[in-house]
Amino acid sequence: MLRIDVDNTYRLLKKALDASTLRQQAISNNIANINTPNYQADRVIFEQELKKAMSDFDVQLKATHKYHIGLRNGADGVEPRLVKDRSPAMRNDGNNVDIDVEMANLAANQLLYNTLIQQINQKIGILRHVITEGRG
Repeated sequence: MLRIDVDNTYRLLKKALDASTLRQQAISNNIANINTPNYQADRVIFEQELKKAMSDFDVQLKATHKYHIGLRNGADGVEPRLVKDRSPAMRNDGNNVDIDVEMANLAANQLLYNTLIQQINQKIGILRHVITEGRG
């Protein structure tokens, strides 16, 4: 299996892609349960947690050896989480899924997913160019 982990950007893009995939599943599940009484919509929490982790990140320059610099990605501990939307239902059956909101979220998530894939492909293209010394 090919493992590309050249820099923190790949890890961050992978985490964002995982979050987008989980969000796609959550939205699909919400739409599938639109007529289920008392169903509470699923939401994915990732971007807010990532932003917080990145703003709290402090580069630690303490090293165990004089040639080592310990750089970590502030997002290493951030994982996408699935949570229930506890907002009140607008319907009598207790279901709080709004099809218009779900369709808008679906479109936005698809755009995000496509952008992430383009970024990953671009990084791989650059890596391929470097490996082949521009001859490929």
